[in-house]
Amino acid sequence: MDLHFEELLTKITDFIKSEAKTETVVGEQFDLGEFKCVPVIKVGMGFGSGGGEGTEAKSRRGQGMGAGAGVGIEPIGFLVTKADEISFLEAGKTHGLAAAFEKVPDLIAKLAENRRKDREMA
Repeated sequence: MDLHFEELLTKITDFIKSEAKTETVVGEQFDLGEFKCVPVIKVGMGFGSGGGEGTEAKSRRGQGMGAGAGVGIEPIGFLVTKADEISFLEAGKTHGLAAAFEKVPDLIAKLAENRRKDREMA
């Protein structure tokens, strides 16, 4: 029994290349108003194999082989572009106080805009 490990590995990596794409996991790039959003994924994989053979008294021979592979695919966020600006938005990572702190720059910008409007009206 021959184990063609290189051939098997090639077939597995070809499968991963064809299936472990952002388009098949999350979806394709999309537009949201002025923004272009590109989904980003993280892919992890592991491989293992083993085999052996032995002989026992009275001409008994045995062989055994095994191989396995695992793939983990996780959506991690979006690359977001607007004009010449680009940023990365993490998916599902902000909770509680961290989420509040992420909103502080937007709140400051809104306060500044309201003050500017108030000065213009005065």
